[in-house]
Amino acid sequence: MQSSETSSNPTNPLKRRFETMMNDSSNSQESRHSEATIIPQPNLTPREYQLDVFKVAMQRNTIAHLDTGAGKTMIAVMIIKEVVHSLRKQPSEKKLVIFLAPTRNLVEQQCQVLRENTDLMVDFYHGSKVGSGENLDGKKVDEWDAAVWEHETNKSHVMVMTPQILLDALRNAFVNFEMICLLIIDECHRASGNHPYVSIMKEFYLKSMNKPKVFGMTASPVTKKGVSSAKDCESQITALESVLDSLVYTLRNRTELENAIPSASHIYCFYQPFKVSHSELKAELEFSRLKFEAQLMKMQVSLQSSCKDTDEKHELLRKRLSNDHAKIIYCIDELGLLCAYEAVKICIAKAPKAVKEHYSFQQSQSKCFSFLEEALSIIGKSLPNGHENILDAGCDYENMVTAGHISPKLYQLFQLFRSFGKTSVDAMSAKLQKETLESFRSGKVNLLFATDVVEEGIHVPNCSTVIRFDIPKTVRSNVQSRGRARQSGSQFILMLERGNAKQREHVCDIIRSEYSMMDSAKTRDPNTCTVKPYNFKEMETYSVEATGASVTANSSVSLIHRYCAKLPGDKYYAPKPKFQFLLVEGSHQCNLTLPPNAALQTITGPLCKTSNLSKQLVCLEACKRLHQMGALTDHLVLHNEDPSANKSTKSMKEPSSGAGTTKRKELHGTTPIRALSGTWGDKHDDSADFYAYKISFTCSIVNVKYSSFVLLTGSKLDDDVGNIEMELYLVSKSVKCKVSSSVELHLDAEQVAKAKCFQALFFNGIFGKLYIGTKQSGLAREFLLQTDQTLWNPSYIYLLLPLELLEPLTINWKEVDSCASVVDFVKTNSQFRAKQQSRDGGITTLENIDSVMTDFDSIDMVHFANESIHKDEVKNVVVLAIHSGKIYSVLELLQDATAESPFDGDTGSNPPRFSSFSNYYEKKYGIVLAYPKQRLLLLKQSHRAHNLLVDFNGEGILHGKKIRAESCKVNTDRLRNHVRIPPELLVVVNARLDVVKSFYLLPSLMHRLESLMLASQLRKEVTGHSTDFRISSSLILEAITTLRCNESFSMERLELLGDSVLKYAVSCDLYLKHSTKHEGQLSSQRSWQVCNSTLYELGINRQLQGYIRDSAFDPTRWTAPGQLPLRLQSCKHGVDTIEVPIHSKYHSKDAQNLIGKCCDMGHRWMGSKTISDCVEALIGAYYVAGGLTGAICCMKWLSVSCELDESRIDEAVRIASLHKFAPKLNVIKNLESKLGYEFRVKGLLLEAITHASDQEQGVGYCYQRLEFLGDSVLDLLITWYLYEKHKDIDPGELTDLRSASVNNENFAYAAVRRNLHPHLQYRSGYLQSQIAEYEKFVATSSTDTNSLQTKKSPKALGDLVESIAGAILLDTKLNLDEVWRIFEPLLSPIVTPDKLELPPLRELMELCDSMGYFTKDTCRINGDTVIAELRLQLKDALLTGEGSGATRKIARGQAALQLLKELEKRGISRKNQGQENRDGEVDDKNNEKGDTTPSKPDLVRNMKIMLLDPPPPVDASLANECAMEEQSNSKVEIPVLKSINMNKGGPRTALYELCKKMQWPIPTLTPSEQKSRSLIEIGEGVEKRTAFNSFESHISLTIPDYGVIELTGDPRADKKSSFDSAALLMLYELQRLQKLKIG
Repeated sequence: MQSSETSSNPTNPLKRRFETMMNDSSNSQESRHSEATIIPQPNLTPREYQLDVFKVAMQRNTIAHLDTGAGKTMIAVMIIKEVVHSLRKQPSEKKLVIFLAPTRNLVEQQCQVLRENTDLMVDFYHGSKVGSGENLDGKKVDEWDAAVWEHETNKSHVMVMTPQILLDALRNAFVNFEMICLLIIDECHRASGNHPYVSIMKEFYLKSMNKPKVFGMTASPVTKKGVSSAKDCESQITALESVLDSLVYTLRNRTELENAIPSASHIYCFYQPFKVSHSELKAELEFSRLKFEAQLMKMQVSLQSSCKDTDEKHELLRKRLSNDHAKIIYCIDELGLLCAYEAVKICIAKAPKAVKEHYSFQQSQSKCFSFLEEALSIIGKSLPNGHENILDAGCDYENMVTAGHISPKLYQLFQLFRSFGKTSVDAMSAKLQKETLESFRSGKVNLLFATDVVEEGIHVPNCSTVIRFDIPKTVRSNVQSRGRARQSGSQFILMLERGNAKQREHVCDIIRSEYSMMDSAKTRDPNTCTVKPYNFKEMETYSVEATGASVTANSSVSLIHRYCAKLPGDKYYAPKPKFQFLLVEGSHQCNLTLPPNAALQTITGPLCKTSNLSKQLVCLEACKRLHQMGALTDHLVLHNEDPSANKSTKSMKEPSSGAGTTKRKELHGTTPIRALSGTWGDKHDDSADFYAYKISFTCSIVNVKYSSFVLLTGSKLDDDVGNIEMELYLVSKSVKCKVSSSVELHLDAEQVAKAKCFQALFFNGIFGKLYIGTKQSGLAREFLLQTDQTLWNPSYIYLLLPLELLEPLTINWKEVDSCASVVDFVKTNSQFRAKQQSRDGGITTLENIDSVMTDFDSIDMVHFANESIHKDEVKNVVVLAIHSGKIYSVLELLQDATAESPFDGDTGSNPPRFSSFSNYYEKKYGIVLAYPKQRLLLLKQSHRAHNLLVDFNGEGILHGKKIRAESCKVNTDRLRNHVRIPPELLVVVNARLDVVKSFYLLPSLMHRLESLMLASQLRKEVTGHSTDFRISSSLILEAITTLRCNESFSMERLELLGDSVLKYAVSCDLYLKHSTKHEGQLSSQRSWQVCNSTLYELGINRQLQGYIRDSAFDPTRWTAPGQLPLRLQSCKHGVDTIEVPIHSKYHSKDAQNLIGKCCDMGHRWMGSKTISDCVEALIGAYYVAGGLTGAICCMKWLSVSCELDESRIDEAVRIASLHKFAPKLNVIKNLESKLGYEFRVKGLLLEAITHASDQEQGVGYCYQRLEFLGDSVLDLLITWYLYEKHKDIDPGELTDLRSASVNNENFAYAAVRRNLHPHLQYRSGYLQSQIAEYEKFVATSSTDTNSLQTKKSPKALGDLVESIAGAILLDTKLNLDEVWRIFEPLLSPIVTPDKLELPPLRELMELCDSMGYFTKDTCRINGDTVIAELRLQLKDALLTGEGSGATRKIARGQAALQLLKELEKRGISRKNQGQENRDGEVDDKNNEKGDTTPSKPDLVRNMKIMLLDPPPPVDASLANECAMEEQSNSKVEIPVLKSINMNKGGPRTALYELCKKMQWPIPTLTPSEQKSRSLIEIGEGVEKRTAFNSFESHISLTIPDYGVIELTGDPRADKKSSFDSAALLMLYELQRLQKLKIG
């Protein structure tokens, strides 16, 4: 085709001409347009002939017969608008307009036209379209279900689609034909034979009660070959009308049409006959073909005995050989030797790559390639030397024709091309076709070679010349190809051989047929003609009453093929149906055999007249049975094996997108502890009954004593909660705590009141405050225990009282009474508080203490506010400071210090604000001391509680994780500050010091007890009052404790075990419940049942989220009953209840929402995956405690389906017992001897060793289902073995051990090592060769896991081990112990931590991470091989590793292995590298927002640059500048940093990203702390802060091949801000050194 546009005019001529189609255009009748490119115009007016057709089409069903380019789509647009407009006037049920087009390109083009010319919702649908949006997940149209189709039909007014898509949707009852009000059929001449157009009309249109309007469009209603008479044309037109229930309509007056679309001039271009026959060359090529064909036949026969799967493949190879030969002969005859030679070269270049197969079959594949090479050689011998350049300028074309190098036909084509310019010829992909056509439309290309695809289906612009190199075969082809030449004065050239009468007669027939077609169409009167009913032959159909879905005998064959294609297969076996035809007394009968994993295996069809009909009917019967068995849904499609698509979401108000993932955070509440609830706290005059639990403490230092306590609760605690032992860890010692149940106690009302007073006094006096109200707040200063503050909450209430004796249990009421007296003393001396706020300036004198100063002159007595004590007895006395409400213990009586001594607690002020202690109390508290000359007491002040549950002094490592909760650590470096207070301000509390010391242990102890109570509460939820087994509350506690709690235990180990237990139980349940489902269906259902989103919903439904402990114990937030909380965290989540509703508004991915931080309502953010993990851990805990019985009990509580009914096991065994094993009895016995186990049911073992390819005898089974079962069995057994054997290793390492042990590679290795593989029954040549190759590898390899990872094993070998495990499990009635007895020696040695080898790439990544190095990788593809290169930049060298393999993973693994070996030579390996995180590690959780405008740092402050290979000494001032100049002139591209994020962590992140990009080692950050006893100012400007301590960080960055840069950042108030300061300073320094551009 030649376009009139040139490259100088890039606009689309069609669009330009279309703009002239306006009412005011003078040449509107001359403009031409295509139905595929209508451009919307506000006042677009159709032509008269279009209106004529439109009117007829609105009256009746019409087939518009108009020339190509006549604007048929424009008429369709008018019809659609009219139909939709009439529907809008009369609203009714949903109606659709369906626009059908036969090809993908036409569908998209017509959709675009409708979108541009209507205001309707229009969408397109074809087989390549991929859905987007919720629940589609990239599925193609063929995979859509009823819900998706319902959504699509509801949203669209017009649906443009291929007929096959509509036919499938109608057959599957996804679309109701009654919804269609208008059916537009483009290129409707295709409606013949078994075309989907015909099937739609036959199966649905004719049966419809409310038939839609039909509008067909065609340029030629006659399509068949050999039509030469009016009668033939009339017959074809009548047949088309009958099929479409429409009448053909064409224009009788074609004047307007011919003016709008000028017809091209017919030109016949004759070429001379080919006088050179090349008979000898053809004979030689034929001989070559026969030779290679014979070799293929011989190879096929030789492989039949061992590789039954190669027969069909050899047949395809012979067919390919024949096709290649035919193409070569065609090129020789039609184009000449030169083109034939080039064609063979193209065939060689594009020959299908040899797939991995059996070695002998690979030789067979090579025969086709060898034939092409030999053909190239044969043709090349007949060409002159230098023939590659023979077509260069100056060649003699006539002599080349004479020699047969080019054909006369090709020579004549060259003559036509001389005026056309350059060309480009090649086979094109769909994408390249689109690009090339766009270039042709724009004029960049003006000569286009194309196949007959451009006749219809791909729109090309109007051409000035169309050349038919091959003669049109049909009228339709002639009309449509001629229609492409639509410019004024265009030419349609047919190339004919001179003197070829056959060609001449064929062209004449086509011309006569076209005239007859036009005459027949013109003579059809639309008012008198009627459609003759089409005599459709009735076909047998199976319909589903529930949905209306149907399958016909004709469509059943394709449905069976689709069903088989969805069955599980592998590269050794592709499941497909097999048909065997029988001739029975003149009738045909078909036997159908389905793959062994199908729901049914064999079926025999009825006797039929033809073999094709017998095939259809047996497939129809198979479809019927598959539907009845549940293998096909009620829509007659394969089951969607993802149950999540059908799961109920009634319990969720919003979609659970992201449920069970780490990214989603959710707000959840905390479950109250029911055991600690009670009403006695509200009663003031009633006695109460309690359950008493003794608490004793034993210190690791013998002479350090702690008082015993008793815990009094209103509810009885479970035995394993009320009787525990645990360790508490202090700075330099540990304390063993023992809790034991005792007796029930009854306290009268007075005792209860005093006990509450004791508890409130001590907990508030030590950890809280006893006075509320301050001058700053403007509230009156009041004694807490005399206010209306609510300190006792009925939902959280208990008593902790000191004991005098453990046995028998005796409460120290003397100390309790003393505390009550102290409280009364403070309450009764209310005048003290009143005088503090008197009107005379707020000065108070302590007259009230005169009563205890009766012997003040005695120097041996120390006079306190409430009593006097001899000076030798004051040590360790517990006192309460009246002015501060704090409890202290006395260290000593100071000999040389009184209240008149200079005050030294204000060192930061100059001059000091207070002259003496008396002056301090007068100014600070408004107190005038009555006896300032009394000596001061040195007191040990109380401190905040610490987390004593973790041994922070033991390196701070838990489960291999570094503890990052700084607030939980005990600061051993903190200065011990003692206070000096006058005795008259202190009230003596007659309690022992060891009682006070015990109070510091109680928060951690009670936190653990409360956690155990919560675990016990959950246990009752799960098991109720079951006595079948007993699980400890400590194990439950482990299952609900995350690693974030920084405990010595966490759920991770149990989660790993629970994952395997869950997988096993679900696998058994599915296997036994669904005996007809194949492995793919079972695996899909299992994946859904054990996936995180499913487990998440199970946990949520059981409100498990409230029990989870997900943050480290923070003693500063812990409060005892009776204690006023100091650190309030008010709820800002808008939830008024303890429980948080399950709603999407409480989901977040915001990093500002910190996980684990709890508000006062108990609400905290939690990772969604944590709930899923807890479900698995809980199952694991029950398995540890009660075995499989316990785990199933827990799973049933969680609503997991896991019924392991013995009757189901018996049924599975019975089915296997039907397998005929006699022919393979020897195989079975030999294998049993190797296993050391004799099967009761031999059929189970036979099934376990039968590969799907071994179906010669039609056994109807394979190992896939048993493999599914065995996979979960081995997973559980190995995980349990590792869990029990390695109790003290990190959970991550335990996971690595399981991954190294439970994988197909390891099982395959065991199969070969134990010589099990010879017993595998299969019929695949490729599998045979792979097993032989792997067997050699095992014989020569070591047993380390890295060596196994370098060689991919045949998956069937690993499957064999798993299927045997599944068979033994069933044969032993699910006896796991027996299975492990057999498999432990088979799988031994099982990897141990010291033998564990990580995958090379992961090991390299972890090693680089620990050293602070980065790697870069690049991958390229070379044929079937992936080549990977890994680069690792050390401080002094660049290391490169290269690997290759079938996949990117294998190639990168081999490259990593090379680098690891190179590093090991340098003494660097994972084993000798520390695993702790670096101090400068970025912690995203702490990237808090800070000031964004810091002052620019001093770039030369403490800076040092050490260059590598320094030059001889020169002037120091020039040294660095010279080095910088040298580096700046290098060719290394300088990285650009657009901006620096000044939020906390931003500078560090920017620096680390820069290092990663440039492959510089991670910089080292070393912080230092400067302490002060007074507040100091830190920073400048907006960064100015005041604090007691400041931090500075030293940063060191090594740049390979340059040197080391060292800097010290500015002082900051916290460590991480000092890291940022140093990182920012380094970035600016790199900019100064021209190593970086900022901005």
